[in-house]
Amino acid sequence: MSRRCKLTGKGPLVGNNVSHAHNKTKRRQLPNLQSKKIFVPELGRTVRIKMSTRAMRSVDQVGLMAYLRKNGLQLKDVT
Repeated sequence: MSRRCKLTGKGPLVGNNVSHAHNKTKRRQLPNLQSKKIFVPELGRTVRIKMSTRAMRSVDQVGLMAYLRKNGLQLKDVT
């Protein structure tokens, strides 16, 4: 199960924790992924998509199918 947004492609970033003594240890910054069911009126059914909260806001504004068309994706690519 990858930690990647199906709509935007956002994934984990890698960096360092830096202590006061300037010791560095690796850390991962994970995207804020949520699993959400979205009703698609064009299909008359709901689909479950793992998406970032940023993508969630965009989909709420324009709708899922319009968002997919704008970004050159199809529904089968993201489900």
